[in-house]
Amino acid sequence: MRKPSTQDLPVLLDAIRVLHEQIRNRVVAACELADTDHLADVAEESDEDTIYHIDRVGESELVPFLERHVAPDIPIVLIAEGLAGGEMVLPRGASAEEARWRIIMDPIDGTRGLMYQKRSAWILTGVAPNLGPETALSDIVLAVQTEIPLVKQHLSDVLWATRGEGARAERYNRITGARRPLLLRPSRATTVEHGFATISRIFPGGRDVLAAIDDTLIQTLIGPVQEGRAHCFEDQYISTGGQLYELMTGHDRFVADLRPFLSTLLADRGESTGICCHPYDLCTKLIAEELGVHIVDPAGGPADAPLRLLYDVAWAGYANSVLRDRIEPVLQDLLHRWQMIETVSASAA
Repeated sequence: MRKPSTQDLPVLLDAIRVLHEQIRNRVVAACELADTDHLADVAEESDEDTIYHIDRVGESELVPFLERHVAPDIPIVLIAEGLAGGEMVLPRGASAEEARWRIIMDPIDGTRGLMYQKRSAWILTGVAPNLGPETALSDIVLAVQTEIPLVKQHLSDVLWATRGEGARAERYNRITGARRPLLLRPSRATTVEHGFATISRIFPGGRDVLAAIDDTLIQTLIGPVQEGRAHCFEDQYISTGGQLYELMTGHDRFVADLRPFLSTLLADRGESTGICCHPYDLCTKLIAEELGVHIVDPAGGPADAPLRLLYDVAWAGYANSVLRDRIEPVLQDLLHRWQMIETVSASAA
């Protein structure tokens, strides 16, 4: 394999940001011109996910752009839905061993909210040195995520980070074309009380279990529900990139996606877990980590996975270390009680 050069990273960052802008503009234009029913039609049922017509709009930009603007000088392995086998080597004809980088992308994360014009979606990209098929999320050294806004929304945020160099962000005005720096500051709160804390249950399957864990977690942390009061709130954002954004901007204090842990429990019921978070959904976690957000495996250790399409990932995000210290032991104890993990990790002991 060719040894990657860090001199490639500024070039890749610039190219990826341009690609994201093209995808954003094309998808917003499609949303303006097409009716919701067409965009929400199922284009394909794949092993990884349901592909809607709106997904095809974003996917169509990837290969042509990277072939023209990146691959001639920087050979890559592209990992994304819509590619045969889930990945492609560019330039065409090159071998995976010749590639310097692996680039994993989700052209539209949050399709379901966007196609019904309920909430912004996100374009996600992570770049890692090519370490072969076992290259993992933890190897990503450059990440970019760009907001695909609703048609009625004129502002769009762009966030990026290079490992060890912190995170940056920009707010783009679609009407004027103006760009201005955006300050990212995760919550400094030390409790979830009066804030947003969420255990994802965005699709059918195991919602009763996830809700029970959620209720017990919150009651353990801040006490029983009191008449006429709401201790804290939740936000079922149907986008992993969107959930990361909420943590990075200080909107959310805690988010956990436990869906892969439900597999054995649901199998015993004769049920399926359905769709879970995949590595391409979590490929921009580096940005959050550079801001001091803790993105981890809910059972303990790093939230890591190989850069493949067919791989289920569980993760938990804590806005700061104090929140992690308070929430993680309680969460892990509940996972143990529900027999979703075998033992409580050392960090929870």
